[in-house]
Amino acid sequence: MRPLFVPRVLGTGEFAQRGGEVPTHALFVAKGCLRSYVIDAKGDEHIVQFAPEDWWLADNPSLVAKTPTPYFYEAIEESEILLVDPESHQAIVNTVPGYAAAFRVGLQRHAAAKDTRIVNALTMSAEERYVAFRETYPSIAERVPQWMLASYLGVSPETLSRVRKGFLRK
Repeated sequence: MRPLFVPRVLGTGEFAQRGGEVPTHALFVAKGCLRSYVIDAKGDEHIVQFAPEDWWLADNPSLVAKTPTPYFYEAIEESEILLVDPESHQAIVNTVPGYAAAFRVGLQRHAAAKDTRIVNALTMSAEERYVAFRETYPSIAERVPQWMLASYLGVSPETLSRVRKGFLRK
């Protein structure tokens, strides 16, 4: 499998992918942490996902259709990633049963996490979303800047600061 993955090192703030590009690879985070975000019509960033070690990032619809992606993938800290093109990835899935099973479980977890995030965004207060994030992803909460966490949670940095102060007092 090793020859099918292309290793790459990203410095802090370096991009693995930019919105508007046609993606050619999925990426696996071997070390470090990246963020996936989109930019709206007003120019505001909205973080969709954080990807620490052992996480995948891929815009599958754009990869398959060979169309421009809306997603930017940026290293939050120095990171080591492995790139794999769709054909090589499919070859691995087809020939390595253990990998195929693990990948399927990972996709199911990813879908469940997305569903949970949507429900939380629709039904929880800012404080409840912050607490849920810290409980689910404690290592990420400590690694990312507050303004990025605020973007992910859909609140202003000032609101997150107030929420965190209240959380710390409890």
